[in-house]
Order: sequence, then structure tokens, then C-alpha cells
Amino acid sequence: MKLLSREQIEDLAKFKSEKYFTTSFFLDTKKRRQTKKEILLAVKNLTNKAKSILQDLGSEKAVKESALEDLAQIQTYCSRHLGSYGNSGLALFSCSGENFWQVLFLPNSPRSRIVFDKNPYVRPLSAILTEYTRICHLVIDRKEAKWYDVYMGEIFLIDSLTGNIPSQIKEGGFLGYDSKRIERHNTSQLHEYFKKADQKTFALFKKNRFDWFLLSGKDELLPDLTNMLHPYLIERLKGRARVSPGDSPSKILEKTLEIKRQLIIQEKEKLVESFLAELQKGGLSVAGLTLTLQKLNRGEVQTLLVTRHYSTPGRSCPNCRSLCEDEKICPTCQNKTEKVVDIIDQAIESAMDKNSRVKHINPPSGLQGVGDIGAILRYKS
Repeated sequence: MKLLSREQIEDLAKFKSEKYFTTSFFLDTKKRRQTKKEILLAVKNLTNKAKSILQDLGSEKAVKESALEDLAQIQTYCSRHLGSYGNSGLALFSCSGENFWQVLFLPNSPRSRIVFDKNPYVRPLSAILTEYTRICHLVIDRKEAKWYDVYMGEIFLIDSLTGNIPSQIKEGGFLGYDSKRIERHNTSQLHEYFKKADQKTFALFKKNRFDWFLLSGKDELLPDLTNMLHPYLIERLKGRARVSPGDSPSKILEKTLEIKRQLIIQEKEKLVESFLAELQKGGLSVAGLTLTLQKLNRGEVQTLLVTRHYSTPGRSCPNCRSLCEDEKICPTCQNKTEKVVDIIDQAIESAMDKNSRVKHINPPSGLQGVGDIGAILRYKS
């Protein structure tokens, strides 16, 4: 199954075994920089290292046997399927003791690793999805309009419209009256053409709920069409590319992805700047692990910001699911807390459960100077 949505991650994060480990396996399978033999060698090295780690965990015999069976299934799957595998990354989740197994094909390469924990380790999946936004790209001229859906590096033509509006009118008739009449007629046709284009775009938005909207065409056409767009479309309008309806989908995809890369960089830079500005004036943001976890436990976090690949252990309460840095007694319900391998992964899962946004920030950034983790708050308590 291909990783496509946040809902997939949320469903996966709900699985938890009270008795056994869940083994989460991530593999970089991009063949442009490595051969199949090198990828399979990486699988072997990862599983051998995981076996050594497993011996040091001091778990019960049944728990270890379940995890060893997970590793065996992972090796078997990779040896059978990687030869014809065409995606950039692979994620496998297994808990043999609970008969749990899930495969996800990833559009981006993760860091190759194996993690043993009670829950599936979903943080790399969340990080991958933050790099993808659904884009509707309308490419239009007087002859035709084409709508493309661009998502996860792929492009699909989802609608089209014929215009055939003449662009030039020759002088004719008595004192040019005929040409003026024809020009008025063509202007009216162009207005109707733009109106239909706006209606189609809005209908596609209601159906597909795209995040960003790109509008490309000749300079003389775009201002009039832009003025007719529904306010929801204006909110999502992010730019334009130098393409026309006659260009190939591959060219349109290339230009779309160029714009997307720049927008993502700009968006995250602005987010960190806004976060740091609020932090400096004591406003709606907090930084550092302890304060961020406290706000997350209380449901006050609107957006969780984490430096990509930042990881640290912590503790979790099995009773109320509160997270903390090192408290052995839960400050919320006074029950004993348990160690967790990566409290950052738990924080991301908790944020997703509470409908908070999660943003993975590539280093270097200002977030690193305040503890690699922080939050923009819904309100100040």
C-alpha cells in the first residue's frame, strides 16, 4: 500500500501491543544511488544489528521470540520483493505476537533503521507527508484550459475546457464598426470562458480539497481570470509557471515541482520566524522539551515544530498517556511512568491525536537554538 494520507498514519499509530514489541523497519531503496545487492546488504546489516540490540533489552523470552520472528519476516519480504520494487523508500511494521503486519511504499527515502517499541514508529512517515501538498494547476490560453492534479511527484489531467476565443480582429466594415462589434462579442465569450473556468476550479476544490492552486497562462489573460476566482481559490493561489496547455505533462510537472520546492522553504522559514518572534515577546509559543510536552498534554498546541531527525528518550504514562521528559511519577494522574525509546515520536503521535499540525524543520534553523522542539499555541493559559 502506498503512503498517501495522514489518515493512514493515524490508523497505524492506533495499534499498540501491551505484551510484545512492534518492529518498525525503514529502508532507503532509491536505486539511482545504490544497487539491489547494496540494498539487500543494508537489510542484512540492519537486522543483524537489531538482533544484538534485542539481546540487550532484557525482555521476556516470548517478547524476544516475537521480535525475532518480525526480523525474519522482514528479511524474507525484502529478498522476495526488492528486485521489482520501484519506490524510493519502504516501511514495514510487524508484531508477530499479535499477528500484525503492514507494508507501506514511500515516495521519499527515509533513514534506514529498525525500531522496537510498543507502538509503530510513525515519525518518518509524518516527516515524509509534510513534504507533500496536493496542488491543482490550471494551465489556460484562449484555445483551451487544462486542470492537473499534482501530488507526491505525480501528475494527472483531471479536467479540460475548450475556449477557441480569437485573439485578434482585423479592421473591417463601415468605420470599423463590424470589428468593434466582433470584439465586444469575443470579450463576452472570453468572460463566459473565464466564468466556466472559475466554476470548474471551485468544483474541483470541493471534490479534491487541494492545498495549493497554481494558475499559468499568458500575462494578458491572467489578471481578468484572477479577478473572477472564488475567495477560497484566491487564498490558495501560490503562483504561476511559464507553461501552456500544449506543453507535455512532464514539463508541467517539472515546473510545478520547482515552484513547490521554493514555497515549502519559504513557508517553513516564515513559520520559524513567527514562532521565534512570539517566543521572544512571551506570546503564543513555547520552546524546549519540558514546556512543549506540558502544553501538548494539556491540548494547547496548535502547531508542533520539530527539527528533522531530532530524537531523545523520555517517559510516558500508561494510564493517562501524558508525556514527560524524565518524571517517574506522572504529574497529571500520579501513576508510574514508563520509559519510551523516542519521546519525540510519542509527541508527534500525541499532536496528531489532538488535531495539531506537525512541522518537521530542516536544519540549520533557529529552532535548533531553542532546543530543537517547540510549539505555537492555540491560547495562552
